Amino acid sequence: MKTQENRPYIICHMTQSVDGKVTGDFLSRRESAAAVDVYYQINRDYAADGFACGRVTMEGSFTGGWSPDLNVLDGKALPDSGSDFVSDKADGFYAVAFDRKGRLGWKGACIEDSDPGYDRAHIIEVLCKKTDSRYLAYLKSIGVSYIFAGDAELDLTLALSKLKRLFGIEKLLLEGGSIINGAFQRDGLIDEISLVIAPVAAEKEDKPLFSDSIYNSFVLKDVRQYPDSVVWLNYIR
Repeated sequence: MKTQENRPYIICHMTQSVDGKVTGDFLSRRESAAAVDVYYQINRDYAADGFACGRVTMEGSFTGGWSPDLNVLDGKALPDSGSDFVSDKADGFYAVAFDRKGRLGWKGACIEDSDPGYDRAHIIEVLCKKTDSRYLAYLKSIGVSYIFAGDAELDLTLALSKLKRLFGIEKLLLEGGSIINGAFQRDGLIDEISLVIAPVAAEKEDKPLFSDSIYNSFVLKDVRQYPDSVVWLNYIR
């Protein structure tokens, strides 16, 4: 791993179909079960300082689409929406949510999951400055950290520099959907790609690894074959 001076080292770690899709029902099929197991094992083996996803992936995997009632926080709105908040519950292992409008409904400061690669990860919300101040009050009330990166659109470079400076994150797994992965790829922020290939083809509406990608080249670092026709491909820039 080549250390980055101003940001974490980013590894895009995903399970993929043979036709290059990363989201869809194929992930829950019996034929993909072995690939998903390998994916979670590699996640743990990387021993990263945290993982990052976009809002949609976080909703599907952790919050279930629940939203807080911000109306009850009218009197608790924060007057200064430009100040980052580092919770005293931050502990060195993080779940980074790129949620520019502030929509995710967390019920506590940490992820609760049966997999040790995710369980007890302290949540960091990456927001834009136009986020509703009531949402900031809500995050603060449950101990979720948040940082601002951009006014109306996310500035990923700024976000990553803050993640390293404020939280000490050196290695981060990018495990989002096609949109957030594509944004990282277009900004040249992916240092390594880890692809666990499931032996299935996905549906036509399923999404690729990178949405709206641009040309970029990588070098194959490692290939491993696992039981049940599962293959792991590891690339570096």
